[in-house]
Amino acid sequence: MSSATPSPTPAPEITLTRLDPTGADRAELVAFFTGNTFPFHMTPRPTREQVEEWIAEGAFRDEDNDSFWVDSAEHGRLGFVRFEDLTDPDPVFDLRLAEGVRGRGLGEPVLRAVTAHVFTTMPEVNRFEGQTREDNVAMRRVFLRCGFLKEAHYREGWPVEDGRRLASVAYAILRRDWETGTVTPFVWEDLA
Repeated sequence: MSSATPSPTPAPEITLTRLDPTGADRAELVAFFTGNTFPFHMTPRPTREQVEEWIAEGAFRDEDNDSFWVDSAEHGRLGFVRFEDLTDPDPVFDLRLAEGVRGRGLGEPVLRAVTAHVFTTMPEVNRFEGQTREDNVAMRRVFLRCGFLKEAHYREGWPVEDGRRLASVAYAILRRDWETGTVTPFVWEDLA
């Protein structure tokens, strides 16, 4: 009888496809945002009017923002990612997975693909950042598994629908860490 360890399931191949928010992808973008609930975002249930306003304001594509569909051959349309602060040397991202694909272990391969996109298509970027609420434990674990390091914990920095304020937690990855597969640590209490 063999006691061989089964090989791990390969990560799904993730593709990012740049979307056209004011043209061909407009209707699907509105449907995606209004057809899903995003409990860990500032606006968990966007209305059609809100999404239309965001499109008109250039929130999905302008000099500071660019948006992509996130797809997988195995699972189809997984969600959406927007790169923000593109005129800054340290961009951030907004990632939203469709409700139907959450909880399937896709966060890690998606974040790895998003990070690879940044570092392979934006040579001027040295540091890539994301933020989430303190109670989004699943995303916080995904950040760590993908080589991101917690850099900030903004107490009561994230307003939520019921009027409370939760902490906003920021994670980032450096280009050299992405290239080498390491995590460059720092000392939190350097003045203690």
